[in-house]
Amino acid sequence: MLSKKGKHASATENRRFVWAEIIWPLILEINNVTFSLKQFQNKRDQVRKEKNIAITIPSRGLVSLMRKGILLKDEDTYSIHFKLIPYMRLRAECNYATAIHEVIIR
Repeated sequence: MLSKKGKHASATENRRFVWAEIIWPLILEINNVTFSLKQFQNKRDQVRKEKNIAITIPSRGLVSLMRKGILLKDEDTYSIHFKLIPYMRLRAECNYATAIHEVIIR
């Protein structure tokens, strides 16, 4: 990811990347609304190797997704917002724009 962007642009880019490349594929893979920190770390490491990215991007993206309310955290367990569950059940495409729209707008 480029570092010449502003703070908000970088945060959005990190969120989009983590959602599209790590979180949503993980949710569909395990077919569950919740995932453990260990499951996230395994998926993160797999994506980091494939994409050759620094660990800071997924870490910042995960925190940013929690701040936006798309992900919720309870100790070492994370879950997606309840309004995103129908997408998971249908195994539908749920990009970042859809996720943020469902969580914030509706």
